[in-house]
Amino acid sequence: MVEIVLGTALAAIGAGIAIGMAGLGSGIGQGIAAAGSVGAVAEDPDMFARGIIFTALPETQAIYGFLIAILLLVFSGIMGTGSSLSVASGLIAIGAGSSIGFAGLGSGMGQGITASSAVGAVVEEPDMFARGIIFTALPETQAIYGFLIAILLMVFGGILGG
Repeated sequence: MVEIVLGTALAAIGAGIAIGMAGLGSGIGQGIAAAGSVGAVAEDPDMFARGIIFTALPETQAIYGFLIAILLLVFSGIMGTGSSLSVASGLIAIGAGSSIGFAGLGSGMGQGITASSAVGAVVEEPDMFARGIIFTALPETQAIYGFLIAILLMVFGGILGG
């Protein structure tokens, strides 16, 4: 059995926050987008493929959270590939996980709301598809900011490459 020190345990919490919160945002966002897409398909069965595209867009936040969680697990020693982390590094890991977790939560929900509205607009005016995709992509930027800050925290906090 691997002995887990406090810093490494804190990194596990950071990994859980990263995927838990970002996944929650993606799930809620996809549910909102799917609800709008189902209504659009009921009105026009040809909307199925476009509805799937709008519904898939909020998935990226969960991917960002998943990547940060995996990096934290690998470089904290939990998966047996790195050394144990200090308490300070463990706290940085919580910051990194929180960065993408909370940014992904808000971004995923916002993207789902926008996607739901966009798919409704495309039913009314098919030429709105490209513009709807652009509007739906805009809330993604907050998740990208959270992802980048998480990476910067891990690099300059000594978790990655330290």
